[in-house]
Amino acid sequence: MDNTAKSNHSLSFWVLTVTLTFLFGILLDSFSGFQRECRALQEDVLRLHILANSDSPEDQAVKLLVRDELLARTGELFNSASSLDGAERLAEQNLAEVEEIAQEVLQKQGFHYSARARVTELFFDTRVYDGFTMPAGRYHALQITLGEGEGHNWWCVLYPPLCVGAASEIEEELTSFTDGERQVLEAEPEYEIRFFLVEAAGRIGQWLASLGFGKAE
Repeated sequence: MDNTAKSNHSLSFWVLTVTLTFLFGILLDSFSGFQRECRALQEDVLRLHILANSDSPEDQAVKLLVRDELLARTGELFNSASSLDGAERLAEQNLAEVEEIAQEVLQKQGFHYSARARVTELFFDTRVYDGFTMPAGRYHALQITLGEGEGHNWWCVLYPPLCVGAASEIEEELTSFTDGERQVLEAEPEYEIRFFLVEAAGRIGQWLASLGFGKAE
């Protein structure tokens, strides 16, 4: 290879390197902003998490009946909350009532296992719900465990309230979030590598926590 060819090859290499570095910087900046909005979202919401006793059709069906009764009888409970802390306090104050409602449904349907409620922090994978997407991460949650709690779960957002079915209601409730949080909620995860990266980062964090580098649930 003569000197001219070597010079052209070297120039092409550096142009490619600079271009890739520039594009990587743009991608990193975009992801950093997205990750910040995801973290802000995690600090603003209280999720409802119901674990079924098992994956049998009967246990899964009664899980949904518990869900329906809980939402019907506590639907207005969190409307008075003006912050996540306030919503958590309301949840803590009403744990006995939540357990009682769930237990009534179980007994009425002929199930003899118990229902337990607690306010906790949990790691959730990216989840798609009716009209919005919740990115992966650790969230505050009101968790109801039915029986052994070994079945698939059901979830929604209690505060700000997104446990609604109609798309128009979802759109109205999303106004409770900031513009950045809404962009995360309304994104389509199947087309967003950023959701994958956020979830991967969260799982690494969970793994490190399990080794003692922080708290794990």
